[in-house]
Amino acid sequence: MPELPEVEIIKNDLNAKIKGRKILGILYCDWPKIISGLSKEKFDKNIKGRIIKKISRRAKNIIIELSGGDYLLFHMKMTGHLLVQSTKFKVQNGRWAGERLPKELKDPKNQFIHLSILLSGALQLAMSDLRKFGWVRLMNKEKLERYLSEYGPEPLDINFTKKQLADILGAKRGPIKKILMDQKIIAGIGNIYSDEILFAAGIAPLRPAYKIKKSEILVLYKSIKKILRKAIELRGTSSEDFRDASGRSGNYASALRVYQREGEKCTRCQNPIKRIKFASRSAHWCPKCQK
Repeated sequence: MPELPEVEIIKNDLNAKIKGRKILGILYCDWPKIISGLSKEKFDKNIKGRIIKKISRRAKNIIIELSGGDYLLFHMKMTGHLLVQSTKFKVQNGRWAGERLPKELKDPKNQFIHLSILLSGALQLAMSDLRKFGWVRLMNKEKLERYLSEYGPEPLDINFTKKQLADILGAKRGPIKKILMDQKIIAGIGNIYSDEILFAAGIAPLRPAYKIKKSEILVLYKSIKKILRKAIELRGTSSEDFRDASGRSGNYASALRVYQREGEKCTRCQNPIKRIKFASRSAHWCPKCQK
């Protein structure tokens, strides 16, 4: 699932590529259920003629502000991502078609198009989603604010402080990995970056959150900021499905220290990385380096 860094990258890409464009309507849709709350026809009618004012991110959501006061909210879920492409490349049966397709559009991860929105300037905004769990919803400001109010603080926000993190952890008895991944507690962190953050901080994933010492909380706080910022700088993790708005892979997979490295040697101590399961999740960690 795309996490905070990947969604932030998409947000930045969209601001650079489609901000100020006019929506001309639906160009392609083979899965009407991808549109949540409206029929394809009503959705098309309601977005047509709107100007894209800006794109923002909250947790793992992409929010496109439209002229007229409404918003398009995209949630990528497990395998979704957004692509911006020229209209010279057509979509047929969910796959890109046309002469001289760039290598990015030949990538199998970009070949599950279920929605394409036509924009001015001969561009299209397409959503590729292998599992078809992602969705888009048209919302007014009141509904958007109510939806977003369910999320916890943004870990890269200037207002997210060490004290706030300490207060959060002090009140939670669950394992720290689960707490980091709970979107109602802290927004945007998922399976990949919780593993990497905890390794960087030297904290075992099943440690009860309230038992983490003050000195460890400072290290954890710095690790959260460092890992997420580095992942954004390296354009995200593409070990699975993520691609940016041009269809390109990110580079953070080469920097992963524990995630999906079960049985490989720890880069610090050379002992094997372990994988444990809990609550239908997995955690990758080094039992020697993480206590």
